[in-house]
Amino acid sequence: MASSGVRNGVGPRMSAKPDRGQGFSATPKTAAGKQRLSSAAAGGAYRRTSSGPLPSRAASDGVSSRVRVAVRLRPRNAEELAADADFGDCVELQPELKRLKLRKNNWESETYEFDEVLTEFSSQKRVYEVVAKPVVESVMEGYNGTVMAYGQTGTGKTFTLGRLGEEDTAARGIMVRAMEDILADITPGTDSVSVSYLQLYMEMIQDLLDPVNDNIAIVEDPRTGDVSLPGATVVEVRDQKSFVDLLRVGEAHRVAANTKLNTESSRSHAILMVNVRRSVKGRTEMDVSISGENGHSSSMMGSLRPPIVRKSKLVVVDLAGSERIDKSGSEGHTLEEAKSINLSLSALGKCINALAESSPHVPVRDSKLTRLLKDSFGGTARTSLVVTIGPSPRHRGETTSTIMFGQRAMKVENMVKLKEEFDYKSLCRRLDIELDKLVAENERQRKFFDDEVERIRAEAQCRIAESERECKITLENEKMKYHQEYLDSIRIMEEKWKVHQQSPKKQNKEAESTSNDTGEVHNLLQNEKMLRQSAEDEASDLKNQVSHWKKLEATATAEVVKLRKMLDAEASQKEKLEEEIDVLRSQLLQMSMEADETRRSLDKGDGPGKIFPGLDSLVSQTRGSQPREQSNGPKQPIAKLFEQVGLKKILSLLESEEPDVRVHAVKVVANLAAEEANQEKIVEAGGLTSLLTLLRSSEDETIRRVAAGAIANLAMNETNQDLIMDQGGVTLLSMTASDAEDPQTLRMVAGAIANLCGNDKLQTRLRGEGGIKALLGMVRCGHPDVLAQVARGIANFAKCESRAATQGNKVGKSLLIDDGSLPWIVKNANNEAAPIRRHIELALCHLAQHEVNAKDIINEGALWELVRISRDCSREDIRKLAYRTVTSSPTLQAEIRRLGIKM
Repeated sequence: MASSGVRNGVGPRMSAKPDRGQGFSATPKTAAGKQRLSSAAAGGAYRRTSSGPLPSRAASDGVSSRVRVAVRLRPRNAEELAADADFGDCVELQPELKRLKLRKNNWESETYEFDEVLTEFSSQKRVYEVVAKPVVESVMEGYNGTVMAYGQTGTGKTFTLGRLGEEDTAARGIMVRAMEDILADITPGTDSVSVSYLQLYMEMIQDLLDPVNDNIAIVEDPRTGDVSLPGATVVEVRDQKSFVDLLRVGEAHRVAANTKLNTESSRSHAILMVNVRRSVKGRTEMDVSISGENGHSSSMMGSLRPPIVRKSKLVVVDLAGSERIDKSGSEGHTLEEAKSINLSLSALGKCINALAESSPHVPVRDSKLTRLLKDSFGGTARTSLVVTIGPSPRHRGETTSTIMFGQRAMKVENMVKLKEEFDYKSLCRRLDIELDKLVAENERQRKFFDDEVERIRAEAQCRIAESERECKITLENEKMKYHQEYLDSIRIMEEKWKVHQQSPKKQNKEAESTSNDTGEVHNLLQNEKMLRQSAEDEASDLKNQVSHWKKLEATATAEVVKLRKMLDAEASQKEKLEEEIDVLRSQLLQMSMEADETRRSLDKGDGPGKIFPGLDSLVSQTRGSQPREQSNGPKQPIAKLFEQVGLKKILSLLESEEPDVRVHAVKVVANLAAEEANQEKIVEAGGLTSLLTLLRSSEDETIRRVAAGAIANLAMNETNQDLIMDQGGVTLLSMTASDAEDPQTLRMVAGAIANLCGNDKLQTRLRGEGGIKALLGMVRCGHPDVLAQVARGIANFAKCESRAATQGNKVGKSLLIDDGSLPWIVKNANNEAAPIRRHIELALCHLAQHEVNAKDIINEGALWELVRISRDCSREDIRKLAYRTVTSSPTLQAEIRRLGIKM
């Protein structure tokens, strides 16, 4: 869809004048209003949904909030300016009074009041501020919100909501402006924003970001009644550019058609879901203290409050326009689309009527649209509705219907509730960090204690060794000194004794001298005794010192023993602390598991599983660069994908042990195989062998479906068909057809076999390996898409047999008839689905061209269908072929004459 074009008939004049008036009168847009909303939330006025009890605040039943409705008038387009030049507008706006007058004729009109009246000159910024901005502000505060556009086709719904504004920033729609405000208000690192983009087409929910995912189931929580889409692609958004790229990819895949009322009319309801996850600051405490007594005991005391997160969701719904068939000129498939759109809008209108009238029963299950919008009308979301109308008096009836829809919607009351829950995972991470710190601190203190004990022990041993060494040296010195003095005294006495013996004559003379000497010796002996006693006393003192040091050593040893006991006590205390930590960790783990189970039971659709960013981003870029079939822009060459990743790298990922990696890799190969220029490269690189191996070995339904689709793409090439047959591909496809139950898998398998049925040279081998029986076996599914592929395969096979017979080859009775396909062909020859009926009619005509099949055709009642086809078939070429076949067969002509049928 070209961003510069005019969508739904809304031209550039929509932003020609400045805005007037104010926003919704009851919506708190000012600072005081925000303060009232915040204070009400803080006081417990809004009920909070959480995965665990909130002890600090009491829950309530929520606050009533009426659906806010604004009406927007589209300016006249070129066609209306020419056709209605002589007529005035059917509506008159009074924006100052927030009123609208609907003229019945020139003198009579009816007046309606809305929350806001937007003229044809209101800018996109003005529309966003009065319609969507209050809802976006509520979403950022933790409430669900919905913004929806309703109106006749061509009145500007998609222009109001989904305009990208790439060429003119003032033309940006509500989706782009809402995401700008959300990204500006979040905190990177703690908050996150993710989006899903879907379309409801023909009562099937399809993923606009992954078109292969074309039938998403709705899951409803049996306890709370909340609706979720777990199969939808969820992409995290970090900046505005990536979000705009996602919108561009989604718009490229959205279904549109050209009608009389709108050249590019949306044929589906587009739904943008924005999930916002915000952490609430200042709402959590964790006080963990460790107290000790005498250094021998410690205990953990504290109160834990997990952090609180707010999970809110913004839903922007671009409804397909209601239309009258006689005015839009829809026919064929477009007519079926219009019927589906009108049925879903009718179901929505019934629900609005029931809610407005307070009916005890609201028929929300009549349509998937009403189930998806269950929370928006009568639920817990803050809802704003913008109804778009046109000025032309030719569409007064549709304008009246749209205005009455808005009037009824204004009577619907919602109970707005705050979406908060405990973040147990964050608490567990914080406690793990604190536990690691405590363990590290304990280990550090223990190491310091061990080092201190070793230091004291080494110091005591050094002091004891030094004392012993000094004492030993002192004792040895004193001993040697006294021993030397004793020897000297003995020697002197001996010398005197010898002198006394040599001079006896002098004894008398020297008697007195001898007695003096004896007294002197006696004195010397006394002195010697005293010195010896002194030495002994000193030795005793030294012994006492040694004993004292030994006592000190014993005291040190006792201190070491005491320290060892303290160390053992600390070790025992540490073990108790670690046991307490393990118990606390297990309790927290159990709390986290219970919280996760509760959260999954409440919000089964909030976690999309794992997204493989590398491959998905490349697939998104490749698909995003290819515009819709209605646009004329050039396609980006697939070589860009080869340059970025490389085919061998992609094929190697098919053998990855990660299931998600294999799924995304086979999706990329399937997308590449859809381009004829890439098929030869894929086969040369071994891609066909890898796909067949994956089909043989994988039990994943998604992998088998996408692999079969890729094989079907490759089977469009005649050379590849021979390779598929040589590698046993038909046998693998037959086995897959017998095991699979998923309609989409069976459709892919049937498509692959149908492509092989178009090869003249493979007829016998295809039948011999069970290809025809596999095709007929898949009719058990009953799905129209599967039956269409089966019918196409039978038509291709019958065409090849007819061509062989025409070329003069000797051909027996049809192999299709031998395998029992004729009864099914006759039964479905007048099928309601046009693709099935067209292929069956072709197959029946080709079978009847061979005269040897005429008897079986008559016996099975196929002749009547041939006559009907020759008369009533909508396609002229098939009608002529049937007539030529019947008139050229003698056997069939004879039976027609016998039955009296007029041709």
